[in-house]
Amino acid sequence: MLAGTLHTWIKRHIAVRQRLERIGTSYLLFLMVATTKHSLKEAARFSGLHPSLFAKLLQSHAKVAITTLDHLSKTQARQFAKALPRVHGLPWKIAILIDATLQHRASLHAENTQTFNHGKGYVIGHQWTNVVLVLGDMLIPLKPIPFYSKRYCQTHDLEYHSEHEHVVAYLHALDLEDYIGAYDRREVLVLADSGYDNKKIEKAIADKGWHFIIALGKTRSVKSEALSLSTLPSQQWCHIDTFFRRHRRLKWDTIRLATSGNKRQRMDFRVRHTSGYLRYVGKVELVCSERRNHRMVAASILPAMI
Repeated sequence: MLAGTLHTWIKRHIAVRQRLERIGTSYLLFLMVATTKHSLKEAARFSGLHPSLFAKLLQSHAKVAITTLDHLSKTQARQFAKALPRVHGLPWKIAILIDATLQHRASLHAENTQTFNHGKGYVIGHQWTNVVLVLGDMLIPLKPIPFYSKRYCQTHDLEYHSEHEHVVAYLHALDLEDYIGAYDRREVLVLADSGYDNKKIEKAIADKGWHFIIALGKTRSVKSEALSLSTLPSQQWCHIDTFFRRHRRLKWDTIRLATSGNKRQRMDFRVRHTSGYLRYVGKVELVCSERRNHRMVAASILPAMI
């Protein structure tokens, strides 16, 4: 009863927006508690609210939020990189995942919104490109990449860049030694879906000496590798779909996966792969996987390119 009365009194005496009243009063109450550590995460635990709600308090302090995230990411990465084993016998120890997240908006008139074709139809919202570092079973978020629409850039006198251009610049600037110290570049793998199938992104990864596995769009051009001088010359460039239709003799291997959840089910995939060339990128390992009527093709960079 006393806590509820105090909560109401604080809400009446602080000048914050209505959407911040609940978390603002909860945070002030938490600051009154004697504890060794006052943080937004501890405030969320104290009040029973989700930690993401308290991130709204950082909306007007973007530089503080970015600096804090960068510091925490580097501290945690150094801690887990000291004893980093390979996972399940894979040749890579370090994984970098790149994917987009949309923050939905109901109104068309919100600032910096766009209409995106994001998987299951069109959605309206803000786009963020998330980059995370995976060390063993630990996922460490890196600084995300905000996307600004052309209209927003014109209004705020900013130079417009596409998402792919932002990702290329991000990869060039990313120094993993700041996070994990000295490392073997051949043990780094970058994972991304077909939304990041871009020759400049793939070249930026190759220039770093890292490996990548990226789902290819159906219109990407590839060609097979000539095995020796005595064989016929390699075929001309063709779309990836056409390429695997021409190579029907490639052996299929079956992969069986168990899904998690209440109803554990089994998913069977079949895959086949061969060495080849990805146009404007270089020599890669081309992989085709199928599950029922779904087909996906991906390219993984070969050590020969490093």
